[in-house]
Amino acid sequence: MNAERESVCSRFLPALVLIPILAAMAGLFAGSYSFAMAHPTPHRVPVGVVDDAPAVGSFVSRLDAGLSTQLEERRFATRAAAVAAVERQHIFAVLQAGPGGRGVTLELVPAAGASVARVLATAAPGAAAQAGVPLTVTSLKPLQPGDPQGLAIFYITLAAIIVGFVGSGQLTAHAPDLRPLERLAAIVAFSALGGFAICAVVDWGLDVLHLPFWESWGILTLTMVTSALVFTMFHILCGRWAILPTWALMVLLGNPSSGGAVSWPLLPQPLGTIGRWLPPGASVNAQHNAIYFYGHQYAFPFLVLIGWALLAAAVFWIQRFRRRPAS
Repeated sequence: MNAERESVCSRFLPALVLIPILAAMAGLFAGSYSFAMAHPTPHRVPVGVVDDAPAVGSFVSRLDAGLSTQLEERRFATRAAAVAAVERQHIFAVLQAGPGGRGVTLELVPAAGASVARVLATAAPGAAAQAGVPLTVTSLKPLQPGDPQGLAIFYITLAAIIVGFVGSGQLTAHAPDLRPLERLAAIVAFSALGGFAICAVVDWGLDVLHLPFWESWGILTLTMVTSALVFTMFHILCGRWAILPTWALMVLLGNPSSGGAVSWPLLPQPLGTIGRWLPPGASVNAQHNAIYFYGHQYAFPFLVLIGWALLAAAVFWIQRFRRRPAS
């Protein structure tokens, strides 16, 4: 009788443990995305100011007050210098006096941050009316026509992240006898094919984004490899519960803070800072630079991805070596 009872308990125990965990994960998933994205609020938005005309100063003051934030004014001697700062992604808008010194011209940069551009475009007319100055709003660096909301980079990164760690989990379940180097080769293989598939569908198939194909393919491949290795690391540390820390790091924390759906200046702190150091944020950053700011790519997002991949691979290798039975 006791043996039968123990058998029933052991049969139902995993399900009883999983039910509250899955419910909690559902709530955390909804909460993390809602917290980060439901009400984007500017915290510190750098803008370029080309001249010191009184109309520009009055407009900026009203805009700053209307946003309940801090507009970080960066002064430039010429518009060309401000545009160069836009290309380096140091500022999100350019402000200067209008033609003939009348009014204000606000040049938005949707490619640097679509959500920031929308917030500024919404608040600008009211600020101009309060300042009593005519306002002209233009787009200095628009988004591509197939992606008017600027979300496609977020979606392709999300696909790479999820397929990366799910693919690693499937290798664990269906090919458990792979040696470490064989497992790494399989991860690189499905990541390269998966990255190619994402690029081909989004660019050639749906014409959503015109990609710098080789660079975007490389970024997606590296993203999937990194995501897969993170799961591999957690599997060697946590066993069959590896999906929980992987999901928490990459999906609950990493994706909402990536800057892909809501630009970093609008994210609640410290998410805007943390996101840059996690694989989803690094991938979004690298992809964004490759597509919209070609020639101004930075090493930092690649170093973040490579750093996570090397850390995960090192933990896996060390832990596997420690668990190897003595001969």
